[in-house]
Amino acid sequence: MRAGARADGRPRRRGAAWRRPRLLPGLFLTALLAAAGRMLGELPGLGVLGPLVLAILLGMAYREWLGGVPDDAAAGIAFSSKQLLRLGIVLLGMRLNLGDIAAAGPGVLAIDAIHIAVTIPLVCWLAGKLGADRRLGLLTACGTAICGAAAVAAIAPQLKAKGEETAVAAATVAILGTIFTIAYTLLQPLLPLGSAAYGAWAGSTLHEVAHALAAAEPYGEEALDMAVLVKLTRVAMLVPAALLIGLWTQRRKLRRSGEQQAAAAGREGGGQRVQVPWFIFGFLATSGIHTLGFVPEEAAQALVTAAYLLIAMGMAGLGLGVDFATFRRLGGRVFAAGFGGSLLLSALGYGLVRLFGLGG
Repeated sequence: MRAGARADGRPRRRGAAWRRPRLLPGLFLTALLAAAGRMLGELPGLGVLGPLVLAILLGMAYREWLGGVPDDAAAGIAFSSKQLLRLGIVLLGMRLNLGDIAAAGPGVLAIDAIHIAVTIPLVCWLAGKLGADRRLGLLTACGTAICGAAAVAAIAPQLKAKGEETAVAAATVAILGTIFTIAYTLLQPLLPLGSAAYGAWAGSTLHEVAHALAAAEPYGEEALDMAVLVKLTRVAMLVPAALLIGLWTQRRKLRRSGEQQAAAAGREGGGQRVQVPWFIFGFLATSGIHTLGFVPEEAAQALVTAAYLLIAMGMAGLGLGVDFATFRRLGGRVFAAGFGGSLLLSALGYGLVRLFGLGG
């Protein structure tokens, strides 16, 4: 038998462990871009974009200006844009105190539920009318209606969306939210809303948590507290929204597969199962742990900080997979749909805040 051959005659794979994809170069690159996004977010005028969007844009800029990404970084980038992104969403549950949401009363829940139920189908309909990709339209609709980039990242696996679709949708929603945040701060002195009512309007209609905070902060603690409470209630609705969208998506595929295949699946004992993303239940579990006070507040804040870092690394990984030409090609029509949906969301939210007397 030849040296270096196995008993069955095939050559040995020397050093196979060293030929496995290495994660460190890609993890380092996405962490570097995430940290840069966080630092840029501290600069005047850029904070409203938030570190998540800045991480996406930095990833796109890196790919555009440096001619792509290193081959040895591909595995780590993929790991960041999938596993780390989902782990970050799980840890983000530490932001939520379900007791505070319950204490806010049915008005907050009702307004947020109405917004989500109206905005998602509206943006999807507009995107379809404008000829935008269906998955991209739905991702943008969810980000607009629920909680920005985090919602896009949570819904994307349910739709089996491509990385470029996820990145384009997240960036589109964040840019829209930035535009509307600036408009809100300019409109506030002209509106017949008290501080708390204005905070409720901002929290129930603006896209990212960062947008709601940026719009409410200049108008006092009462506005800020109400904006955070209402916005985090919308974040909590990410769980049922993701489950319902997953159920709808898989049933739609089953209908398209034809009656014969559906009947065959039924004869085999139960048809297709709805695939539920584990990280959505993880998000709910960490929210429950935080609500029950099992984790000290300082530790919970540290975990939230870690969550945003992991999500930013994931967003940087997604950005590294998208060039500006792709963004221009995919983003224009869905941006128009998101803009129309955001306008309606703002008008609807204003009317509901007045109708429910939220914030006085």
